[in-house]
Amino acid sequence: MIETRRLLAALLLAAGGLLLAACGGSDERSDELPQEVGSLLETAAQAMEAVETVRFEIERGGVPVYIDTGGLLEFKDAAGRFVAPQAADAVVKVGVSGLNVRIGAVAIDGTVWLSNPISGEWEKAPSAYAFDPTTLFSPEVGWRPLLAGELRDARFVAREELAGEARYHLTGLAPAARVETITAGLVSGQDVELDLWLDAETGHVRQVVFDATTAAGVSSWDLRFFGYGEDIEIVPPDELVTSD
Repeated sequence: MIETRRLLAALLLAAGGLLLAACGGSDERSDELPQEVGSLLETAAQAMEAVETVRFEIERGGVPVYIDTGGLLEFKDAAGRFVAPQAADAVVKVGVSGLNVRIGAVAIDGTVWLSNPISGEWEKAPSAYAFDPTTLFSPEVGWRPLLAGELRDARFVAREELAGEARYHLTGLAPAARVETITAGLVSGQDVELDLWLDAETGHVRQVVFDATTAAGVSSWDLRFFGYGEDIEIVPPDELVTSD
């Protein structure tokens, strides 16, 4: 039986979540931000707090990362959607005994459903283990508090063009408590570094890239956020239409 808590933790990582690199770099760190960087982060915090809809994707490289305590389900990649205030769905690809399997999840107003990887049937997640991935975009525990003051030693790297869009590239140190909250405990007990790209026009987070260190080695992560404001509807599994 798949351990629901670990599976949903992986989905949280796809939503935006922030698995981040092991702490390193200069011994001198400051909570004070340069005025221009502070302004960029303030704009980003307001933009992420006001998100109504968004799509997200994540790709993992490097050493395997497992979403179950038995080390059977290797996280490969994920794609999902979010609709304010509390609705999200995602599809996660996991490796099982050399085979790739896709597992779906839907979370609406605190209730979470998972698709059985063998039968494909939807099952309600046990309340004792359910973790709601919509918390990533919560004004209380998601992106807003990180961008609104918790990201330390923030630095402006460059203004870059990607796919015809202007983005601001920043780096910073995220505190252990925030990382643990966002990753449902998968990364804990350490402050971690990240690179992020903000939409130069709207302030939305568009990409986060980082490495995460585990006992097995280093895994690399690339999270992308797009489709802000698109018309997205998320419904309970009993309303989903499955094609033959």
